[in-house]
Amino acid sequence: MKNKPKFYITTPLYYPSGKWHLGHSYTTVCCDAIARYKRLTGYDVFYLTGTDEHGQKIEERAAAAGKTPKQFVDELVDNIKDLWKLLDIKYDKFIRTTDDYHVSSVQKIFTRLYEQGDIYKATYKGKYCTPCESFWTPSQLVDGKCPDCGRDVIDAEEESYFFRLSKYKEPLRKLLTETDFLEPRSRVNEMVNNFLEDLSDIAVSRTSVKWGIPVPFDPKHTIYVWIDALSNYITALGYNNGEENMKYWPADIHMVGKEIVRFHTIIWPAILMALGLEVPKKVYGHGWMLFGGDKMSKSKGNVADPFVLAERYGIDALRYFLLREIPFGSDGTYTDEAFLNRINADLVNDLGNLVKRTVSMANQYFGGKVDRPKDISGDHADMANALFGKVDKAINKFSCSEALEAIFEFVSASNKYIDSTAPWVLNKNGEKDKLQVVIYNLLEGIRIIAGCLLPFIPDGAQRIFRDLGLSAPDRLDGIKFGDTKRFEVGEGEVLYKRLDVKKELEELSKPSEEEHKEAKKEEEKVAEKEIKEISIDEFFQTQLKVAEVVACEKVEKADKLLKLTLKVGDETRTVVSGIAKSYTPEEMVGKQVVLVANLRPAKLRGIVSEGMVLCAVDGDKVVLVSPERKVDAGSEVC
Repeated sequence: MKNKPKFYITTPLYYPSGKWHLGHSYTTVCCDAIARYKRLTGYDVFYLTGTDEHGQKIEERAAAAGKTPKQFVDELVDNIKDLWKLLDIKYDKFIRTTDDYHVSSVQKIFTRLYEQGDIYKATYKGKYCTPCESFWTPSQLVDGKCPDCGRDVIDAEEESYFFRLSKYKEPLRKLLTETDFLEPRSRVNEMVNNFLEDLSDIAVSRTSVKWGIPVPFDPKHTIYVWIDALSNYITALGYNNGEENMKYWPADIHMVGKEIVRFHTIIWPAILMALGLEVPKKVYGHGWMLFGGDKMSKSKGNVADPFVLAERYGIDALRYFLLREIPFGSDGTYTDEAFLNRINADLVNDLGNLVKRTVSMANQYFGGKVDRPKDISGDHADMANALFGKVDKAINKFSCSEALEAIFEFVSASNKYIDSTAPWVLNKNGEKDKLQVVIYNLLEGIRIIAGCLLPFIPDGAQRIFRDLGLSAPDRLDGIKFGDTKRFEVGEGEVLYKRLDVKKELEELSKPSEEEHKEAKKEEEKVAEKEIKEISIDEFFQTQLKVAEVVACEKVEKADKLLKLTLKVGDETRTVVSGIAKSYTPEEMVGKQVVLVANLRPAKLRGIVSEGMVLCAVDGDKVVLVSPERKVDAGSEVC
C-alpha cells in the first residue's frame, strides 16, 4: 500500500428516520462501483458511508414509536447495513454520529472553533423550517417558503452559538469560481447566486433539541448538524483521535445528492478553512432518482423497495439499473416497467445471449478448448482494446452510466460480429482456421467486457469469468486483447433469465403484507369517530381549501375507496377517500370539494393520499361538503 496513490470517496450520511429506499441505494452503489474500479486500477482506496443519527425529527419519531432515540436508530442502522450487504457494497468504514469517537472529536472541533473566535454566542431571530431543521434569512426564502423543501416557515427566536461563515465568503467564492471543486459546473452558479451573495453567519447549536452532542462547555446547548454530521468525513479518519487514517485526507470525492450541495460546498469547506485543513478535491452533486416524476421521499411514500427488487431479481439487475439509468449529472426515473425492460434488453438479450452463444459454439466446434490464433487483428480487436480507455475516461469524471454505455456498445458490436462472420457457415464449409479466429476473438472480447464489468456488476462478471474458464483479474489497467493463450470454457450457464414483464408488473403492483396492514389501519381510522374538544388555536391549525375534482377512479381491491385527482390552485394533488359506496367516479369529476390541505400524507392501498375531503354522514351514506356556489379552486375556507 505504501507506493499506491490514495483515493478517498464518501457517500453522504443517511438520515435514519424511516424506511430505506432506492434513492439511498443509488449513491451508495455508485460510490461502490467507483471505489472498486480504483482498487482494480492500483489505488489505495478508503470508502466511507454511514448515518447521521441526531436531531429533532429522530427525537420526535422515536417518541411516537415509544422508543428512545438510540433504540429507534439502532434498528434502522441494522437494516441499512443488511441492505448494503445484500447489494454487495464493499465499504471500508461505516460511521455513526452516535459513535463515541465521533462525539469526542466533534466536541473538540466545536471547542477549538469557539476558542479561536470562529464560533460565538448570540440570539437568533428569523425564519425556521421545522421539517428541514434550518434557519433562513428572509432574502433566502422562495415565495416566503423554505428554499429547500418549499414548506411554510415560522418565526423563531433562540439563543444559539453561531459560526462566522461570512468571514469565509471570499475564499469560498474563489474555491467555487476559480477551481473545479464543484461538479457538475451547472451547480456553481446556483451556489454563488442563491447562497454566497447573501452569506451570513449560521447557528450551530440548539437549546430546544436534546438528542445530539452537547456543547462541552455549555451543555444546555446541543451541537447542530452543520458541525456534527459534516465533520464525519474527518472524524472517521481519526481526526482528534489518533489520526490513524488522516493520510487519506483530503477526500478525492464527496458524492452527494443535489439537495445538499450547499452544505458541502459552502458550510463544510468554511469549517475546514477555520480548522486549517485542506478542502476536498471534489464535491459531486448528482441528480435524483425520481419515482413518477417526483423525487423519491419517505414522507411522500413514493419509494421503491430495494430489498424486494434485489431479492426478486438479483443484485446484478438492481446495481445495473441504478448505475445505467441516471445520466451524468441529471435525474433518472424509476418505474417497474423500465427496470424490467432494462433487465430483458441489456442483461438477457445482449450480455447473457452473447456469452451463452459464444461458449456454446466454443464447445460445439472446438470441444471447449480454443487456442490463440496467429492473426487476431481487425476491427473487433481494435474495439476491444479501446474499451478500457473509454471506461477509464468515464469513471474519472464519475459517470458510471457513460462507462456502462461504452461497455454495452461493445456487447452489441460483439453480437453483430457473430451475425456478420456466421461461424455456423464457416464450420459447415470446413474453414476451421477462420472459425478459430472468430471464436477466439469473441471469447477474448467477452473477457475484456467481464473485466470492465467487475466494478459494476461483480457477481455477473465473476460468473462470466467462470464460463470462460478463467480467474477474474486483480488489476484492470493493462488489460489487452490477445493476452489469453488458451480458453478452456465451461458449459455456459444462463446468466439471466428472461422476465415476463406483464406478469412481473402484476406481482410488483400487489401490496405487500406490511402495506396491507397499513391500509387496514388507515381504513379503520376513516371509520373511527372520536369527539374531542379543541381550542380555537388548534382549530385554526387546520387549513381548509376548495378543490376541484379533475379525475377519479376506483382503487383496485378496495370497495370503499376512490382515488381523486384534485386541482388546488396551481397545484395538483391525489387524495384517497372512502366514498365509493355513495359516489361513482363519473359523478365525482367536476365537483368542488372541501380539502383538509395540511394533513400529513398517508399511504392507502399503495397510493399516497395528500389530504382528506370533508363529508357529512347521512345514514349509511356520506354526502360531500361543497361550497354553495362555484369558486376558484384553491380558495381558503374560513
